[in-house]
Amino acid sequence: MAVSYNRLWKMLIDKKMKKLEFSSMVGFSPSTLSKLGNDEYVALSVLDKICQRMDCRIEDIVEVVPDAPPDD
Repeated sequence: MAVSYNRLWKMLIDKKMKKLEFSSMVGFSPSTLSKLGNDEYVALSVLDKICQRMDCRIEDIVEVVPDAPPDD
């Protein structure tokens, strides 16, 4: 399983918010922003902080994507 934060990026576009403005508002490091940008795992506490600041639910910002089936 993998994660995708495409929903988060769409939300930022809809709110006309830049990524650096967003990370400053939420209060996390550039390395966390990089992890989000690369669809890497981040701490649940980070996702909770984002949801609180953006007034949304976790499913509004992150999606669990199933792995592709192996080719035979």
